[in-house]
Amino acid sequence: MTGALRGGVDRTTRPVGQALQRVGISADVLTATGSCRLRRPQWPPTTGHFHLAILFLILTGMHDLLDGPVAKASGTASIRGAFFDSVTDRVCDALLLGGVAWYLVSQHRGHLVLLPFASLAVAALISYERAKAEALGIDGAKGGLMERAERMILLGVGFLATMLLVPVLWVMLC
Repeated sequence: MTGALRGGVDRTTRPVGQALQRVGISADVLTATGSCRLRRPQWPPTTGHFHLAILFLILTGMHDLLDGPVAKASGTASIRGAFFDSVTDRVCDALLLGGVAWYLVSQHRGHLVLLPFASLAVAALISYERAKAEALGIDGAKGGLMERAERMILLGVGFLATMLLVPVLWVMLC
């Protein structure tokens, strides 16, 4: 999420994170269950059930949005937790965009099947670049036009109006 939005989101999610922590929900539980929600019902995009895919995007997005505030509220924010969250995000992205590719194949869309994989590769490369820059002590590798939250919202727009799906994938690639 871009820096301009981060402050407002943090102010909104902090009380929710504190409430979840008080009832005993941990950040790792949110990360794992959010990941499982997308892995288990990975079929909606593959079969063209895009409105159902939007529901799963929202559910996994809520888990991903709240795991950090819960970790902060419980005092358990850690490098290991950030790593776990990042890895599950990449797995979910791969399954989701793999489902979109499967759908495009089933629709006989030719070489467009490569578009979701190219978008996934670019997103993974950007994530790698940021991590490598941070490991090398290079500042300035933060930000960008679209981070994961914005990509998922944009993909949801493509799921909402399937005629926009391919243009959305092109935007995600750029």
